[in-house]
Amino acid sequence: MGRILIVAEKPSVARDIARVLGVGGRENGFLSGDRYVVTWAIGHLVSLKEPEEMDERFKRWRASDLPILPEKMELKVLPKTRSQFSTVKKLMNSREIDSIICATDSGREGELIFRYIYEMAGCQKPFERLWISSMTDEAIRAGFDNLKPGAHYDALYQSARCRSEADWLVGMNASRAFTLRYNVLLSVGRVQTPTLQMLVKRRKEIDAFLPEPFYTVQADFGDYQGTWFDPARDGDKRIPQEQRAQAIAGKVKGQIAVVKSVQSEEKRELPPQLYDLTTLQREASSMLGFTADKTLKTAQALYEKHKLITYPRTDSRYLSHDMGSSVKKALLSLSQPHAALAAPLLSQPIPQPKRIFDDAKLTDHHAIIPTGRKVNASALSSDEMKLFDLVARRLIAAFYPPYVYNATKVVTQSAGENFLSTGTVVLQEGFKQVYRDLQPSKKAKSAEESALPPLAQGDERVVKKASVKKDQTKPPKEHTDASLLSEMEHAGRRIEDEALREQMKGCSLGTPATRAAMIERLIAVGYARRKGRVIMATEKGVRLIEAVPPEIASPETTGKWEQALEEIAQGKGDNEQFMAGIRRLAGFLTQYASQNAPEVVFEREENRGKGKKQSRSKPIGVSCPLCKEGQITESAKAFGCSRWREGCRFTIWKDCVSKIGGPEINEKLVKALLESQTGDLRGSSGVLHFHDGYVSFTPKKSEPNRHNSV
Repeated sequence: MGRILIVAEKPSVARDIARVLGVGGRENGFLSGDRYVVTWAIGHLVSLKEPEEMDERFKRWRASDLPILPEKMELKVLPKTRSQFSTVKKLMNSREIDSIICATDSGREGELIFRYIYEMAGCQKPFERLWISSMTDEAIRAGFDNLKPGAHYDALYQSARCRSEADWLVGMNASRAFTLRYNVLLSVGRVQTPTLQMLVKRRKEIDAFLPEPFYTVQADFGDYQGTWFDPARDGDKRIPQEQRAQAIAGKVKGQIAVVKSVQSEEKRELPPQLYDLTTLQREASSMLGFTADKTLKTAQALYEKHKLITYPRTDSRYLSHDMGSSVKKALLSLSQPHAALAAPLLSQPIPQPKRIFDDAKLTDHHAIIPTGRKVNASALSSDEMKLFDLVARRLIAAFYPPYVYNATKVVTQSAGENFLSTGTVVLQEGFKQVYRDLQPSKKAKSAEESALPPLAQGDERVVKKASVKKDQTKPPKEHTDASLLSEMEHAGRRIEDEALREQMKGCSLGTPATRAAMIERLIAVGYARRKGRVIMATEKGVRLIEAVPPEIASPETTGKWEQALEEIAQGKGDNEQFMAGIRRLAGFLTQYASQNAPEVVFEREENRGKGKKQSRSKPIGVSCPLCKEGQITESAKAFGCSRWREGCRFTIWKDCVSKIGGPEINEKLVKALLESQTGDLRGSSGVLHFHDGYVSFTPKKSEPNRHNSV
């Protein structure tokens, strides 16, 4: 009887599988036993060929060669891992091997990795699929007891291959076409460009924002306070004119105030659902300051290396009904402080609410939960411990009671003016008890402090004090990993057409497993940059969105593709029809770049073929304040005088104040500074000063680290 070859995605996973199966013989590139041989892929061993690898004439980028639409996409062995591929190929085709088990990651990308290797090796042997959601020994054994025929995942493979070929056809053709059109190296992609469009849209909203001052009036009734509001304007509390605000404050000060209405309502906040990857990434960004990529890598280590959590690259927030014992085991395994929080749950049978257990809403994997393996805190890094803490608390919190509170609204009237007071009394802390020690006493105190005294309609007070507070409208916030991931996940919500928005409401950009890499890709190619937790579009990113058509920049288009790919994965879609549409789009984009693309000026980043960096400046229509003869021009890093060769040294560096909490200097700010009568520009984050050729920044005292456009 021949042996069975197991192909894992990574050496570490192969070693775990081999240990569980009792395979101990170490060879070069594989592990060998009596019944099983275990080898690995080191990620991708095979990929699609580049155009020049299919035909040498494509080495030179020419518009006349576009679009490049091969009848059949060809595969190649990646040079860096050629030796390991040779090992896997030899094993696959060995006479000693009767059949194969695909043990790559249980997802679309893992399926593609194995199928490409299988095809490139010319293998015809039958294979089965190992599909597991945890790397514990028990889960691996259970997976081998429930192997499925490889054909069971053919639809998933078709979806994966369509995604891979679509990215190649659109990205390669569009990148070449727009690079040739603008003579600067540009990267255009199926998911990358719509994601960039979200960042550019937010940047433009912030740049166009003009802060408007407003005023609020606060009345002190002795044992409670109220804020003035206008019933005729849906309860608006903002007063545009300071004079009017001061008049209201003066009018009510010292006057009798009467309680006109008291409304009290019991409200309930349900416990949170379990984590899928995107939700975990968003919360790790907000609570821990992790980037999406850092969260994914840390979660992968907790899954693969430490075996403490289940498969992280999941888009499901539900468990199957047969997982009640797994949940109990996970809760029992927790150590302090989680054990104390889990204790009340373990004193009774684990309930199975539909918000947690729903077989109908399961995808290829269930939600992320602890595996039930004991935590060895000394073996975990600080980041791994923090992320495991989030996952453990979420499992506990999901089974806790709701948070219940009394919300009270009181309207008090004085001298014909209305004031609103709100108060909260916690009736049941519920699931929030699980998170109490993460935010020590702050929230609890604020809840107590906001409780109103017992009040009834007709009660009277005297307005002891009335104060006016000045404020101003705030621009939209810059994107963070958390907000950008949310936009990518719910791209369909941003569609303006109501009928189309309803049709596309479930559409997203990318998958949970690919979104983090897409954000990092935007930063790597210079379309976006990080500043602390903030992600913002660069000038190059803005210019690219100005250059490309909506057909590639719109989240709507990519959302439709992701929807189609999901239908193919479920066996409901037509992969040939999908690819025909992709080919038409590739043709349209190359034609648009050569015939219809607008005049957009990009900074020259490199002179292809020579590797020499050059810069190209564009005038912004403002005279130099220093020499009075030149024009101010913009380059990649600064604004300077066009007469620099003649000795004019006027320069404003774009990042001259961003390192101390100020904005990045852009064309709009330079024009405003140079045209300012006082030399100062006041904004929500502080004040920009321009004097004697120098720019400085004074941050707003209350928010010294906040970034906003001035």
